[in-house]
Amino acid sequence: MKRTIEGMIEAGEPLIREAIESLRAYHNAQDAGGSVEEIERLRLIAESSFQAVTDYQLYALGHQPLSRH
Repeated sequence: MKRTIEGMIEAGEPLIREAIESLRAYHNAQDAGGSVEEIERLRLIAESSFQAVTDYQLYALGHQPLSRH
């Protein structure tokens, strides 16, 4: 794996796309007037998705292990 920003982005692109889609679903539910429970569920999914992107990027740069306990 390339240890450049470009290489890191390429390798993490599926995670980034998933995070963006989850955020989009959250905003769509808000705009559509979804239930409080559904909006909160989608918010947590989006937050978790972006945390996974951050964790992967830190791992790819060698700043932290990928596993959590």
